[in-house]
Formats: sequence, C-alpha cells, structure tokens
Amino acid sequence: MEPRRRGTESDRLSPATGSETGRAIVIEPILRRPPESSGRAVPVARAPEAKLDEAVGLARAIDLNVVDSGIVPLQQIRPATFIGKGKVDEIAGLVKSQEASLVVMDCALSPVQQRNLEKAWGAKVIDRTGLILEIFGRRARTREGSLQVEHAALTYQRSRLVRSWTHLERQRGGFGFLGGPGETQLEADRRVIGGQIARIEAELEKVKRTRKLHRDSRKRVPYPIVALVGYTNAGKSTLFNQLTRSSVLSADMLFATLDPTLRVVTLPHGLKVILSDTVGFISDLPTMLVAAFRATLEEVIEADLILHVRDMSHEDTDAQLHGVGEVLRSLDVDPDDSTRLIEVWNKIDRLDAEARERAMNLAARRPAERRPVLVSALSGEGIDALFATIEQHLTGARITMDLVLDAADGAGVSWLHRNTEVMARHADESGQVHLTVRADAAKAEQVRARFGAAVA
Repeated sequence: MEPRRRGTESDRLSPATGSETGRAIVIEPILRRPPESSGRAVPVARAPEAKLDEAVGLARAIDLNVVDSGIVPLQQIRPATFIGKGKVDEIAGLVKSQEASLVVMDCALSPVQQRNLEKAWGAKVIDRTGLILEIFGRRARTREGSLQVEHAALTYQRSRLVRSWTHLERQRGGFGFLGGPGETQLEADRRVIGGQIARIEAELEKVKRTRKLHRDSRKRVPYPIVALVGYTNAGKSTLFNQLTRSSVLSADMLFATLDPTLRVVTLPHGLKVILSDTVGFISDLPTMLVAAFRATLEEVIEADLILHVRDMSHEDTDAQLHGVGEVLRSLDVDPDDSTRLIEVWNKIDRLDAEARERAMNLAARRPAERRPVLVSALSGEGIDALFATIEQHLTGARITMDLVLDAADGAGVSWLHRNTEVMARHADESGQVHLTVRADAAKAEQVRARFGAAVA
C-alpha cells in the first residue's frame, strides 16, 4: 500500500472538531486502467493523492483519528473483496498493528464485499457512501435535513441487510393453523425499514409543500434569488458571511454547512437580492443523496443567478469544477449558461505571486460574458467587483419603466412597491406621482396589463 503524502496543505482539509470517535485507517483504491467511457466526454482525472486527502478530510469531519492511510493500486475489482488477496492480508496486519477499529474504503462496496472485508480485518468497514451519510447525519440541523438524511440512510441500510449475521435467516412462525413457515427475520427487518421509509417520504412531501409555499411567497417579493454553489470547503459560507455581514458557521472542514441559509442583501446601487448558501457538492456523491437533497437544492433550481465558488488554491480545482458541473446537470441546471451562472475564483489570498498572475491572465482571456471574478472571501479582496458583476447580470435582464399615477391611487402605488423595485418616486405640482420601477419580464407584463396608459 502506497503511504499518503502528508503535508500542511492536506492537513488543512478537515481538522478535528470534537472528541475522538475511533482509530481509523483510510484506503484509497485506484484502478490503474479505468473503464472506457461509452462515447461520452472523458471527465477530468483527479490525482490519487488529492482523492486520498479528501477521504481523510471526510473521516476527520466526524472526529475519527486517522492513524494511517494509503493508496492501493488495482488492476481490476475483485467481486469478493474489491481489492486483491495480498492487499487484504497486508491491511489486516496494518489494522492489527495500529489497533484500528474502523477501515474507510473510499469507494462503493457491495454488501458482500463489506462483509468479507470485516471478517478478514476484524474491524468495522464503511465505504464512501456510509461515511458521507454519517457526516450528513451529524450536521443536519433542520427538520427537512434530518428527514432527508434518515431517508437516505434507511435506503442504504436496506441494501446492507444481506451482510448481517445468520440470525436473520431464522424463520418466524406463521399465523393460524395452516400458516406455513412464515417469514424470515431478514424479510421482517426489510418490511420494518420499508415502513419507516414510507413514513419519512410522507413527511418529506409535507415539508416540500411548505417550502413551495415559502418560495411562492418570495416570488411575490420583487427580489431576485442568488444562490451560492461549489465544491465542499470552497469557501461558500465564508463568502456568504462577507456578502451579508452574517455569522453563518464557516470552518475549514468538509461539509461544515448542510442546511440552506437565506439573507436579504442590498447591492451598492440599491437593488435587493435574496442570497442563499447551499450544501457543498462533492465528486462521486451517492445517487441516493442527490435525490434526497434535491428539495434542499431547489433554491439553486429556482435561483435567478448562481455563483459557482471555486477554491483556486486547491490542486484539484479543475476536477472539482467538473464534479460541480455534473451535480448541476443532475438538477437540470446548465453549468455553461453564462447568463445565469458566474464563476467566483476564491482563496486568491493563498496563491503566490506567480500563481495569482497566472489566474488573472487566465480570467482576462475569457470572453466578457464568461469572465470569472477573483476574490478572497477571507480578506474581502474583490468583493466590490463581485457586487458589481452580480448587479450587472441582474439588471441587464430586468426592464425599467416610468409611470405616472394619480396621487389618489394609493392601491396602485402600494402594488408597485410589493411587486417591482421602485427606483425613484416624486410628486409634481399637479398632484401626480412619477415613479421609475424595475422588474423582470413577467412582472413587467403585469405592470403594463394593470396600469396601461399610465406607463410612459
């Protein structure tokens, strides 16, 4: 097993935040010859060391004491144990010598593979999906977040029942005089989990209806929605705090923020927007979690403008860009839509002079409509330029109109304040009120339909 290259840069990923929960070994299996793609674009390959650093960061996010970690090259995936017998025996010795109680395999294990590895190593084994579920379970704070995590965990657990011990194969007695052999314990456990999943799905539907009501009420307010997205630990929450002057939890760890947070922000020229901080994305995110958190990410789907925050100091920033793009596509959001998405190149304060100049030149060569904004969410550098870019994108798609109303039409003036952005208002000597308002295309049509001749 190739040892992990340790360094200050990798250790910054996810420092321990609480009491130690166990001694763990993290294994990063890497296929030497990845499967050929079926005609689709080949994704940006991630460096094995960066993948291992991320896996170690995930383990530390739940306060595991990572006593050892390393990369295991594979020629092929073994159906029984995922890795070869020689590596299984080598890691078994490592588990014993390090007195580890947990082994994290940064891959997707089948129930049979998980069971066989636990028997061989005499320690608990979890795969990438189980690890991310554990993190989400600890970090979810809202009712919706907790329900979504519980739903994903039960779905995952139902597929793992096969790895349980032989007592699950015992049959329970039937009913009546001719009841037959009855159901096995395994079937009974699956039935119980199925019932719990159905209950949670019903509760989630109620929560989704409530969120839809909230979104509908926000749509009645003439404030555009701006959503922050990006790879986990890219600095979204720090940038959110910088833009809103808030104190949302931001930490140098993976998945520090799970539940969405919204604040109203007034831009330099008076335009008000609703800024939304969302859960961080990650490569190879379990499918069940993408589905479970779709309701949470509906803030992104409904957003007028999306800020894609990138950590430009990370060695894997291009691969992270691809990973975020894949998640956005799964939400039916086009990551290449420059009218709706702005790239924010964050953490430029961590770049040396040469890397900073290279990033600036790379940004300058982009077309104006796709040009990223370079910022440091920590120091505040570039925030004014980001505000200006947000304002330019939002106002460019909004229509400005002048209206003249009778001073007695208080209901009309009130409607305009509720449904549009009133930029200017004054009364002339004849008692008429002159207003300059700005609105999106849909609201502009409503203004014309309601006020007709009053629109100048």
